[in-house]
Amino acid sequence: MLRVPCQERPDWQKKADEFGFKFHTMYGERYWDESAYYQFTLDQIEKGIEDPTADIHEMCMKVVDVVINDDELMHKFAIPEAQWDFIRQSWANGDPSLYARLDFAYDGKGPAKLYENNADTPTSLYETGFWQWLWLENQVDSSVLPKMADQYNSLQEKLVNRFKELAVLTPGRVLHFSCCKDTEEDRGTVQYLEDCAKEAGIVTKFVYVEDIGIDAQQRFTDLDDQVITWMFKLYPWEFMFQEDYAEHLGAQDIRWIEPPWKAILSNKALMPMLWKLFPDHPNLLPAFFEDELDAVPEGMLLVKKPIFSREGANISFTDSNGQPIDDDGATDGAYGEEGYIYQQRHLLPTFDANHTLIGSWLIDDQPAGISLREDSTAITQDMSRYLPHVIV
Repeated sequence: MLRVPCQERPDWQKKADEFGFKFHTMYGERYWDESAYYQFTLDQIEKGIEDPTADIHEMCMKVVDVVINDDELMHKFAIPEAQWDFIRQSWANGDPSLYARLDFAYDGKGPAKLYENNADTPTSLYETGFWQWLWLENQVDSSVLPKMADQYNSLQEKLVNRFKELAVLTPGRVLHFSCCKDTEEDRGTVQYLEDCAKEAGIVTKFVYVEDIGIDAQQRFTDLDDQVITWMFKLYPWEFMFQEDYAEHLGAQDIRWIEPPWKAILSNKALMPMLWKLFPDHPNLLPAFFEDELDAVPEGMLLVKKPIFSREGANISFTDSNGQPIDDDGATDGAYGEEGYIYQQRHLLPTFDANHTLIGSWLIDDQPAGISLREDSTAITQDMSRYLPHVIV
């Protein structure tokens, strides 16, 4: 695994605007960065990332099966008791999933180590499935990259195929797509997914989360008063459970993407549960609930993570007793009231002073490609740069 400086396409910003990639630069800072790329061997991809991704996904599903019927564990996962039946029914029904992204620390040498499972609202789909593939084609055509250069990326093909399968499972329904207002990245991600659904032959509509209403029969509706019966929402379940309409969720005749049982998989409490069920697995880091710090080996450095944290918010480093260290490395945010978990500190590998995180995608439970983010700090956050990759 190498970080290789690369000649940029001279017109890439114009091309990005033409293709709807409006968030390639945010707040005056570059998000998409093609001044370099990451180079992998096929063996590193297949054995170092793809195989562990499939293995860990199966393990995660076993965790859901354990947690979902255990009241004590549902409390540890900070899931409101009023939503337990809603979530359990979703799991019992076998409600289908579309996607997930496992975040790994991997240097191309030792085993990849799982940081977390973004199983409910992962972003960077457009950049991964379409834009970095277009970059590869352009750079090969321009002889910047060799003709043999490839990419670990079947994301878009698998998304379209999965939507075709979901359409068969959900006949006769319009699929509403939704995200919050004033988030250009989220809107771009949802637009990309809606385009994939349309390619699969699905009738779609878009409505902002803030514009969803409730009719006299307590059904969710869009701005045209059309009742919503099938919805993709780029809005986390833990947020939905806190909304005024939460009491109506279980009464809706709605097929959800992602399904309610994903509230367990997208939860940081997943990490100590994985360690309990699969101790010493080579791709896992030791992880503990707050009431288990006495089990942490003396001298082990830890990362303290809120159960519902997103985009690197409210992350800090502690000693084996949970006492803060290295305050300069902590991040701010609005999370933490729900509680924390502790995970062994395992810093991201650095390439040319950049801390690099690999996101490994699953579509329809199948490994489908990777995204790479890098930052000058040890914690990947919302503005960390996205770089493409190649296999040679």
